Amino acid sequence: MENENLYGYGRVSTKDQNLDRQIQALLEFGIKKENLFIDKQSGKDFNRQDYQLLKQILKRTTNNILVIKSIDRLGRNYKEIQKEWKELTIDLKTDIVVLDMPILDTRKYKDTMGNFIADIVLQILSFVAENERTNIRTRQAEGIAIAKAKGKQLGRPTIELPTNFSEEYMLWKNGKQTAKATMEHLNLKKSKFYEFVREYEKRNLTSKVS
Repeated sequence: MENENLYGYGRVSTKDQNLDRQIQALLEFGIKKENLFIDKQSGKDFNRQDYQLLKQILKRTTNNILVIKSIDRLGRNYKEIQKEWKELTIDLKTDIVVLDMPILDTRKYKDTMGNFIADIVLQILSFVAENERTNIRTRQAEGIAIAKAKGKQLGRPTIELPTNFSEEYMLWKNGKQTAKATMEHLNLKKSKFYEFVREYEKRNLTSKVS
Protein backbone atom coordinates (compact mmCIF):
# COMPACT_ATOMS: atom_id res chain seq x y z
CA MET A 1 0.00 0.00 0.00
CA GLU A 2 3.03 2.32 -0.24
CA ASN A 3 1.89 4.26 -3.29
CA GLU A 4 -1.80 4.14 -2.42
CA ASN A 5 -3.83 6.84 -0.72
CA LEU A 6 -6.15 5.44 1.95
CA TYR A 7 -9.30 7.37 2.87
CA GLY A 8 -12.04 6.41 5.27
CA TYR A 9 -15.62 7.60 5.31
CA GLY A 10 -18.08 7.27 8.20
CA ARG A 11 -21.63 8.49 8.64
CA VAL A 12 -24.44 8.55 11.16
CA SER A 13 -27.88 10.03 10.59
CA THR A 14 -28.01 12.32 13.63
CA LYS A 15 -25.59 14.18 15.92
CA ASP A 16 -26.65 11.98 18.84
CA GLN A 17 -25.57 8.69 17.23
CA ASN A 18 -22.19 7.15 18.02
CA LEU A 19 -19.41 6.89 15.43
CA ASP A 20 -16.87 5.06 17.58
CA ARG A 21 -17.24 1.61 16.01
CA GLN A 22 -16.94 2.96 12.48
CA ILE A 23 -13.91 5.09 13.31
CA GLN A 24 -12.19 2.23 15.17
CA ALA A 25 -12.69 -0.15 12.24
CA LEU A 26 -11.29 2.40 9.77
CA LEU A 27 -8.26 3.15 11.94
CA GLU A 28 -7.57 -0.58 12.37
CA PHE A 29 -7.58 -0.93 8.60
CA GLY A 30 -4.66 1.48 8.52
CA ILE A 31 -6.26 4.81 7.70
CA LYS A 32 -4.66 7.89 9.24
CA LYS A 33 -6.87 10.19 11.32
CA GLU A 34 -6.28 13.09 8.94
CA ASN A 35 -7.73 10.96 6.13
CA LEU A 36 -10.98 10.25 7.93
CA PHE A 37 -14.09 12.02 6.67
CA ILE A 38 -17.18 12.01 8.87
CA ASP A 39 -20.74 13.24 8.33
CA LYS A 40 -23.57 13.37 10.84
CA GLN A 41 -26.36 13.58 8.33
CA SER A 42 -29.08 11.51 6.72
CA GLY A 43 -28.09 9.08 3.98
CA LYS A 44 -31.03 10.00 1.74
CA ASP A 45 -28.66 11.76 -0.70
CA PHE A 46 -24.98 12.60 -1.13
CA ASN A 47 -25.15 16.31 -0.51
CA ARG A 48 -22.99 16.06 2.64
CA GLN A 49 -20.14 18.38 3.52
CA ASP A 50 -17.34 15.93 4.34
CA TYR A 51 -18.34 13.49 1.62
CA GLN A 52 -18.25 16.19 -1.05
CA LEU A 53 -14.87 17.37 0.25
CA LEU A 54 -13.60 13.79 0.02
CA LYS A 55 -14.78 13.54 -3.59
CA GLN A 56 -12.93 16.72 -4.51
CA ILE A 57 -9.72 15.14 -3.16
CA LEU A 58 -10.37 11.93 -5.09
CA LYS A 59 -10.81 13.93 -8.29
CA ARG A 60 -7.41 15.60 -7.90
CA THR A 61 -5.40 12.51 -6.89
CA THR A 62 -4.73 8.98 -8.13
CA ASN A 63 -4.21 5.50 -6.61
CA ASN A 64 -7.00 6.11 -4.10
CA ILE A 65 -8.80 3.59 -1.90
CA LEU A 66 -12.01 4.53 -0.12
CA VAL A 67 -12.91 2.40 2.90
CA ILE A 68 -16.35 2.27 4.55
CA LYS A 69 -17.60 -0.03 7.29
CA SER A 70 -20.87 -0.98 5.59
CA ILE A 71 -22.70 -0.08 2.40
CA ASP A 72 -25.43 1.84 4.20
CA ARG A 73 -22.78 4.25 5.59
CA LEU A 74 -22.26 5.36 2.01
CA GLY A 75 -25.98 5.99 1.58
CA ARG A 76 -29.48 4.56 1.86
CA ASN A 77 -31.02 5.39 -1.49
CA TYR A 78 -30.76 2.42 -3.87
CA LYS A 79 -30.49 4.36 -7.14
CA GLU A 80 -28.18 6.98 -5.66
CA ILE A 81 -25.79 4.34 -4.27
CA GLN A 82 -25.58 2.66 -7.68
CA LYS A 83 -24.85 5.97 -9.39
CA GLU A 84 -22.29 7.01 -6.79
CA TRP A 85 -20.50 3.66 -6.84
CA LYS A 86 -20.02 3.86 -10.60
CA GLU A 87 -18.80 7.45 -10.43
CA LEU A 88 -16.24 6.60 -7.76
CA THR A 89 -14.92 3.41 -9.36
CA ILE A 90 -15.12 4.37 -13.04
CA ASP A 91 -14.93 8.18 -13.33
CA LEU A 92 -12.68 8.78 -10.32
CA LYS A 93 -10.85 5.44 -10.66
CA THR A 94 -11.09 4.88 -6.90
CA ASP A 95 -11.12 1.42 -5.35
CA ILE A 96 -13.78 0.83 -2.67
CA VAL A 97 -13.50 -1.52 0.29
CA VAL A 98 -16.61 -2.37 2.34
CA LEU A 99 -15.35 -3.88 5.59
CA ASP A 100 -18.55 -5.72 6.54
CA MET A 101 -18.81 -7.31 3.10
CA PRO A 102 -15.39 -8.53 1.85
CA ILE A 103 -16.79 -9.39 -1.58
CA LEU A 104 -17.29 -5.65 -2.11
CA ASP A 105 -13.58 -4.95 -2.46
CA THR A 106 -12.86 -3.65 -5.93
CA ARG A 107 -9.12 -4.21 -5.49
CA LYS A 108 -9.78 -7.94 -5.87
CA TYR A 109 -11.89 -7.72 -9.01
CA LYS A 110 -10.25 -6.29 -12.08
CA ASP A 111 -11.76 -8.75 -14.56
CA THR A 112 -15.25 -8.78 -16.08
CA MET A 113 -16.57 -11.69 -14.01
CA GLY A 114 -15.33 -10.16 -10.76
CA ASN A 115 -16.97 -6.84 -11.54
CA PHE A 116 -20.18 -8.63 -12.49
CA ILE A 117 -20.33 -10.51 -9.16
CA ALA A 118 -19.52 -7.39 -7.14
CA ASP A 119 -22.16 -5.43 -9.03
CA ILE A 120 -24.86 -8.02 -8.26
CA VAL A 121 -23.95 -8.05 -4.55
CA LEU A 122 -23.96 -4.25 -4.48
CA GLN A 123 -27.41 -4.11 -6.04
CA ILE A 124 -28.80 -6.59 -3.50
CA LEU A 125 -27.26 -4.81 -0.50
CA SER A 126 -28.34 -1.39 -1.77
CA PHE A 127 -31.88 -2.66 -2.22
CA VAL A 128 -31.90 -4.15 1.28
CA ALA A 129 -30.62 -0.88 2.77
CA GLU A 130 -33.29 1.18 1.04
CA ASN A 131 -36.01 -1.36 1.78
CA GLU A 132 -35.13 -1.28 5.48
CA ARG A 133 -35.33 2.51 5.41
CA THR A 134 -38.79 2.29 3.83
CA ASN A 135 -39.90 -0.29 6.40
CA ILE A 136 -38.76 1.96 9.26
CA ARG A 137 -40.84 4.85 7.91
CA THR A 138 -43.83 2.53 7.48
CA ARG A 139 -43.53 1.20 11.03
CA GLN A 140 -43.24 4.72 12.40
CA ALA A 141 -46.37 5.81 10.51
CA GLU A 142 -48.28 2.75 11.70
CA GLY A 143 -47.17 3.35 15.29
CA ILE A 144 -48.35 6.97 15.16
CA ALA A 145 -51.69 5.93 13.66
CA ILE A 146 -52.23 3.30 16.38
CA ALA A 147 -51.27 5.76 19.12
CA LYS A 148 -53.70 8.35 17.75
CA ALA A 149 -56.46 5.75 17.53
CA LYS A 150 -55.91 4.94 21.21
CA GLY A 151 -56.06 8.62 22.05
CA LYS A 152 -52.45 8.83 23.19
CA GLN A 153 -50.76 12.22 23.35
CA LEU A 154 -47.87 12.43 20.87
CA GLY A 155 -44.95 14.74 21.53
CA ARG A 156 -44.80 17.06 24.49
CA PRO A 157 -47.94 17.26 26.63
CA THR A 158 -50.08 20.34 26.05
CA ILE A 159 -50.07 22.85 28.91
CA GLU A 160 -53.53 24.25 29.59
CA LEU A 161 -54.11 27.92 30.36
CA PRO A 162 -54.26 28.19 34.18
CA THR A 163 -57.73 29.02 35.53
CA ASN A 164 -56.35 32.00 37.44
CA PHE A 165 -54.41 33.37 34.48
CA SER A 166 -56.69 36.36 33.88
CA GLU A 167 -56.46 37.50 37.51
CA GLU A 168 -52.68 37.11 37.70
CA TYR A 169 -52.24 38.70 34.28
CA MET A 170 -54.11 41.85 35.37
CA LEU A 171 -52.00 42.17 38.53
CA TRP A 172 -48.84 41.97 36.44
CA LYS A 173 -50.14 44.20 33.66
CA ASN A 174 -51.19 46.92 36.16
CA GLY A 175 -47.79 46.85 37.79
CA LYS A 176 -48.99 45.35 41.07
CA GLN A 177 -46.64 42.35 40.86
CA THR A 178 -43.53 41.37 38.93
CA ALA A 179 -43.46 39.03 35.96
CA LYS A 180 -41.35 36.61 38.01
CA ALA A 181 -43.93 36.49 40.79
CA THR A 182 -46.73 36.06 38.25
CA MET A 183 -44.95 33.11 36.64
CA GLU A 184 -44.42 31.52 40.04
CA HIS A 185 -48.10 31.93 40.95
CA LEU A 186 -49.12 30.38 37.63
CA ASN A 187 -46.40 27.70 37.79
CA LEU A 188 -45.26 28.58 34.27
CA LYS A 189 -41.86 28.89 32.68
CA LYS A 190 -40.91 32.19 31.06
CA SER A 191 -41.39 31.04 27.46
CA LYS A 192 -44.80 29.51 28.17
CA PHE A 193 -45.93 32.52 30.20
CA TYR A 194 -45.24 34.98 27.39
CA GLU A 195 -46.75 32.60 24.85
CA PHE A 196 -50.00 32.65 26.90
CA VAL A 197 -49.75 36.44 27.25
CA ARG A 198 -49.60 36.85 23.46
CA GLU A 199 -52.53 34.49 22.94
CA TYR A 200 -54.55 36.13 25.72
CA GLU A 201 -53.98 39.66 24.44
CA LYS A 202 -54.65 38.66 20.85
CA ARG A 203 -57.92 36.97 21.84
CA ASN A 204 -59.07 39.98 23.89
CA LEU A 205 -58.15 42.38 21.08
CA THR A 206 -60.12 40.31 18.57
CA SER A 207 -63.18 40.21 20.84
CA LYS A 208 -63.09 44.01 21.30
CA VAL A 209 -62.87 44.62 17.55
CA SER A 210 -65.72 42.26 16.79
